[in-house]
Amino acid sequence: MKLLNDFRLIILLCLTLGLAPFFPEPHIWGKIKWIAGGANGMQLKDWFDVVLHGLPWVLLVRLIIVTLTKK
Repeated sequence: MKLLNDFRLIILLCLTLGLAPFFPEPHIWGKIKWIAGGANGMQLKDWFDVVLHGLPWVLLVRLIIVTLTKK
């Protein structure tokens, strides 16, 4: 449980796995735009990519909410 509450680890995950590959645009950004455009042609592997690259960002938002509501 300590790993899920470590800001340094979560930020590192966001900057590496969350944004990789970086060029020509972050992978998760391309997937978000694809979903926003209707997700036409997305296959199971594309949805898995969204989960894989989006999980660090979900963990970061969760950690921020937990930290702010703890006070």
